[in-house]
Amino acid sequence: MDITAVVVTFNRRTLLERTVQSLRSQTLPLSRIIVVNNGSTDGTAEWLAGQADLVVITQENVGGSGGFATGIQAAYDAGADRIWCMDDDVFPQPTCLERLMAAAATHPDAAILAPRRRMEGRIFCHDFCRYNLTNPFASMYAGRLHKRPPEAPTYVVGTAFEGPLVSREVVERIGLPNRDLFIFCDDTDYCLRTHLAGMRLLYVPDAPMDKHRFFSDDTWAERQEKKKWKRYYQVRNAAYLNHHYGRNWGVRHLRSFINVSGYILTAAVAAPLGKGWMWADIPRLWHAYRDGVHERLGKM
Repeated sequence: MDITAVVVTFNRRTLLERTVQSLRSQTLPLSRIIVVNNGSTDGTAEWLAGQADLVVITQENVGGSGGFATGIQAAYDAGADRIWCMDDDVFPQPTCLERLMAAAATHPDAAILAPRRRMEGRIFCHDFCRYNLTNPFASMYAGRLHKRPPEAPTYVVGTAFEGPLVSREVVERIGLPNRDLFIFCDDTDYCLRTHLAGMRLLYVPDAPMDKHRFFSDDTWAERQEKKKWKRYYQVRNAAYLNHHYGRNWGVRHLRSFINVSGYILTAAVAAPLGKGWMWADIPRLWHAYRDGVHERLGKM
C-alpha cells in the first residue's frame, strides 16, 4: 500500500525539521513525504534543498487550505492509497501511523482516521461527533470529545488537519480542500463534505501525536495582538460554513452575527485600554462577517 505524508509549512523551519524527523521515524515506513513550502523566508527552502528523501513543492503563500490542496493533489497523482495530512507543528510518535493503519484494518468503512493529539502531555482534542446545522444558538460542532475523550476507536464527523489519514476514495469522491478558505475552517469544510458524501471518520486514541504550544508565555493582550490578523479569516470562514451548509435562516445568518458581535464587543472594550485591539479592527470584523455570508472567499 502506498501511504504518502503531506506536510504544509510556512516560516517554521525548526518545527518542520522536528515534524519531518518524526515522519522518518515511523515504525510503518512511508512511501514518500511531500512538503509543501508556502513561500517561507526563514531558511526553510535552503534546509529542504538538502533533504534528498523529501518531495518538495514550493509555491506562494496560499495558506493551509491551498497548501493541502496542492499536496493532496500531488499525493493522489503519485498513486497514494492513503494520504497523511499535517501542519508543521505536530509530531507523530513512532507508532502513530502503524496504529492508524491497524484501526483502518478493523474499521474498513473509515475513510478518514484521526490520531490522538497531546499538548504538553495533556489530551488536545477538537474532534466532534455531530454537525448542528439547525440551531443558530448553539455551535456547529456538537458532541465534542474533549469533555470525555474516549479510549476506544470512536466514529466522529470532524477533525483537524493535524494528522488525518485520508483514503484515496475521499479525494475521488469529493475532490480537494477548498483553497479559497486560505486559513481556518478548511478542515471542517473537508470533513463535512466527506460526511455529507456518506463516508465515515474515525478517531483513534491509541495513535499518538504531539502538538506544539504557541503563545505559552504571552499575556492575553499579546496573544490577541499576534492572532488578530487571523481573525478576519476565522470570522469570515465560519460565516461561510454557516451560510453554505445551514438549513435555515437562523444558522445561515444569525449564528455568525452572534459570533462576530462577540468579537466586536471584545474589541470595543479592549481598544480604549490598548489591550490588543484598536477601533479600526471593528469594521474589519464586520467586513469579515459580510464576506462570509455572501460567500466571498480568497486571500485578502
